[in-house]
Amino acid sequence: MVDTPIRFGTDGWRAVIADAFTFQNLALAAQASAQVLARTYPGEGILVGYDNRFLSERFAAHTAEVVARLGIPVYLSTTVAPTPAFSWGAKERGCHGALVITASHNPPHYSGLKVKGGFGGSVPPEVTAAIEQEMQNLKPLGSAKAPIETWDPWPGYLAQLSRFVDLEKLKGSPAKIWVDVMFGSGAGGLKRLLGEKVIELQAHRDPLFGGFPPEPLPQNLQASAQIIAADPAPLKMGLVFDGDADRIAALDGQGHFLSPQILIPILIDHLAGRRGLRGEIVKTISGSELFVKVAQHYGLPVTEMPVGFKYIAERMMSTEVLLGGEESGGIGYLGHIPERDALLSALYLIEAVTETGQDLSTIYRALQEREGFTSVYLRRDLHLADQNQQTELFKRLQMDPPAEILGQKVIKHFDKDGHKFVLADGSWVMIRGSGTEPLLRLYSEAKDLEAVNALLDWAAALIGQVD
Repeated sequence: MVDTPIRFGTDGWRAVIADAFTFQNLALAAQASAQVLARTYPGEGILVGYDNRFLSERFAAHTAEVVARLGIPVYLSTTVAPTPAFSWGAKERGCHGALVITASHNPPHYSGLKVKGGFGGSVPPEVTAAIEQEMQNLKPLGSAKAPIETWDPWPGYLAQLSRFVDLEKLKGSPAKIWVDVMFGSGAGGLKRLLGEKVIELQAHRDPLFGGFPPEPLPQNLQASAQIIAADPAPLKMGLVFDGDADRIAALDGQGHFLSPQILIPILIDHLAGRRGLRGEIVKTISGSELFVKVAQHYGLPVTEMPVGFKYIAERMMSTEVLLGGEESGGIGYLGHIPERDALLSALYLIEAVTETGQDLSTIYRALQEREGFTSVYLRRDLHLADQNQQTELFKRLQMDPPAEILGQKVIKHFDKDGHKFVLADGSWVMIRGSGTEPLLRLYSEAKDLEAVNALLDWAAALIGQVD
C-alpha cells in the first residue's frame, strides 16, 4: 500500500509545488486517475491539458508519459487553454476523459490536477473516491508505451461556443468590452471570437499572477477597475476570468465589482426572458436568494445542491438544466457540456448588454426592483493555524446548533456541506471549510452591509470559542 498526501477536494487535487505537488506524487495521481477513467467511461484515449502556472507544461508532459506507459493513447495539448476546453475536447473526441494540470484560482505557489470524465465535466465524488483508493494499490508502470499525440484544443472549443450566440451581432455591440484574464489560460479566447471588439488586461503569462491569486475578487482587481472606470466610453463592461477560465466575475462601467451573485440572476433573466429558454435552475447552498426569485418569475423549478460544481454537473446529466451556478462564478448551461465555462458566461453577458443597451449594474437594479428583493452578499475567508479548529467547530455545530443568531430565530439549518443557518428575516450565514486550503469560508446574505458584516463577525467569533 502507498501512503500519499493526495486528497481530492471539490474539484480535483491541489497542493503546494515542491511540497506535496511533486513529479513523483503527480505520477501516482495521474496513474490512478487514468486507470479509473479508462474503466469508468467508454471511449479511447485520455486528453492532457494545462494552465499558465509554473512548470505546468512540464507537469502535463510528465502526466502524458505516465498515461502512455499504461498503454492508453494520449492527446497532449500543444498550448495553454481554459479547463472547459479540455472538458469539451474529451466529449468531442470520444475519450475516456481529460487530466488537466491547473490549480484554478489558488495562490501562485499551488498546482493541481483536475479530472474530467468523457461526458465533458468533473467526475463525481464516487469516482474521485475510487481514484484515492486506486492509489493504495498501484502496480509499477510498464516500459512499453502507447502513442502520445499532440492536439490544439482551441479550434473545436471556439466552434462549440460560437453555436450559442450570434458573433456578428456581438461584434456590433454598443458596449466597449474589457476582459481581465488575470494572467490565466483564458487569454485570447474572446478576442478570437469577437476580434478587436475585445480589449484584454493582464493577458501575458506570469506564473506569479501579478502578486495576487488569480481569483476574481475585488481586492485582486483594483488596477483593472481603475482602468475601466477611467474609460470615457458611454457604455462599457469588464469581464473577469479566474486562472483556468472556468469561473467569471465582472466590473460595471464605473469599475464596481459585480460578483457571480449579481451575474447569475442577470443570466437567468436573460436566458429565460429575452431568449425564452426553459429548464431547471440549479444553485449551490451559498447562492443568493435572488436566483430563486428570478427563476420563480418565469415558473422555473429550482434545485439546491452542496458547494462544488460536480454536484451541479451530476444534476445536469439527469435533467434539463437551463443554468447551474455557484457563488464562486462557476456556471453551466443548457445544450453545452455539464461544466462551468467562463467564456460562454461572458458571451451571454455581452449579449444581455448588447440587447438592452444598459450597464450590468442597471440591469441588476431593475431585477431587484421587479422582484422586490434587495440584499447584500459577502464572503470572508478565515485562515486557520490548526485544522483541528475546523473539526472541533463543525462537531460542536452539529451537536448543538444555535436556535437563534443575533436575535433572529434560525428557521433552517443545512448541514450537508458545512453549516448554513437561515434566519427568520430571510438573511443567512454559512460556514464551510475549503477543500484545497487550511481556511474557513464564511458566507452571508442580508438586507444591508451592516447586517451582513454582523453575521460574518458572529461566524468568525465561533472559531475563537473552540478549545
